[in-house]
Amino acid sequence: MRTAAGPTVTLPGGTLRGRRDGDVVVFRGIRYASAPRFAPPAPPPAWEGVRDAVEPGPISPQLPARVAAVTGPSSDDDAVQDEDCLRVDVRAPAAALTDGVPRPVLVWLHGGAYVIGSASTSWYDTSRLVAEGDVVTVSVGYRLGVLGWLTAPGVSEGNLGLLDALAALRWVRDHVGVFGGDPGQVTVMGQSAGAHAIACLLTVPEARPLFRRAILQSGQLGLGLSSPQRAARVAGYVTEGLAGADPARAGVDVLLAAQRHAMIRAAGPGGLDSSPAFAPVDGVAPLAPGATWAQAAEAGHDLLVGTTADEAETFMVISPALRRIRQLPLLGRAAGLGSALATRRVFTAPALRVADDTARAGTRVFSYRFDWRAPASGLGACHCIELPFLFGARAAWEDAPMLAGADWDADVEPLGAVVRAAWLRFVRTGDPSTAALPWPPHTPGRGPTTVLDTSAVRNGHTRW
Repeated sequence: MRTAAGPTVTLPGGTLRGRRDGDVVVFRGIRYASAPRFAPPAPPPAWEGVRDAVEPGPISPQLPARVAAVTGPSSDDDAVQDEDCLRVDVRAPAAALTDGVPRPVLVWLHGGAYVIGSASTSWYDTSRLVAEGDVVTVSVGYRLGVLGWLTAPGVSEGNLGLLDALAALRWVRDHVGVFGGDPGQVTVMGQSAGAHAIACLLTVPEARPLFRRAILQSGQLGLGLSSPQRAARVAGYVTEGLAGADPARAGVDVLLAAQRHAMIRAAGPGGLDSSPAFAPVDGVAPLAPGATWAQAAEAGHDLLVGTTADEAETFMVISPALRRIRQLPLLGRAAGLGSALATRRVFTAPALRVADDTARAGTRVFSYRFDWRAPASGLGACHCIELPFLFGARAAWEDAPMLAGADWDADVEPLGAVVRAAWLRFVRTGDPSTAALPWPPHTPGRGPTTVLDTSAVRNGHTRW
């Protein structure tokens, strides 16, 4: 079905018609690669005529998410799921299609523990970043769970989701100029699993030339990479869950049921092991054996890296096992201490080590901690708390439980404007410092140099 006339762009494979929202043009559901089940991505086929790109593409098949108690409901809840999910959404200033001035490019990799999420959810609408920063954004969907991260000889070589991200970056290199983007000024930004995936790509020689800067938000870097041994155990659990079904031919619902079985088995007694069952595996292409974050820090890319103050509070809420422990009178305090320890070991300390190593390598690096807490949420500065401020998508985020008691106009919008300005300046220059928020470079051993909370709205808030 064809839409009313809208902006068009012509790629080597064919012509796309998007839509215009004010001063922003939007092209959605663009296929950047194609891949049969458990196969690596390959360039997509060309098409004839004009293809509409006005609706979100399908998202990777996935199980229902449990994050609504923290983030509120996601538009992904009603999204079409399909294995043909290697799609990107591109947003650009309307003038970028005609004025011949190349804009910096911001590529977004979503989080979700490598098993949930999408690039097209309303949470991650990049329209405000485009309008406020005069940049082109590319939001990337990749394969999740068993379809993207199963490592099983004869079935799936593994790390397919990481190969998807690499294919998307190649697509950006080859095609973003059509949308007014500068392929030589690409920043890759990710949160949670998206940040973890970017850290992985920073260790890959083939990936490094495809972007110039990286923003790592709340990556679970303390979990490292999955070992081949753990990946083999998870593959065995998937086989158990399939109960004799052929993974290459089974229905998606059968595969997702096997994925659920594997995740439960991998979590161990009481479900207390919350490390991802499906994740990048050490030594599986494109990762070399023994890849480390120290190697990522030596890649030479400008880096912005940080965490929230209370990351693990999100997982205390969404994990049934941890939630039960917190509700026990004698164990509640111990659970709180455990949450703080997990925040430090999985998120904060590893992020600071990457920042330390990057600074020692002589590369520009800026670190932060996001400290803002909603007055009535009880979740503190939890995992995902910075996302409403960064994207500014009020309709998508305003009712999130993690923002309970906050006023969007008085609390979220002022700090959000400061955060977006800093992130966008980093995209443009490699330095997030603004007049509203002076931001010193990271110095090894001194902790995060900038704390983001309400004081950042007044005069900026740096540690020294």
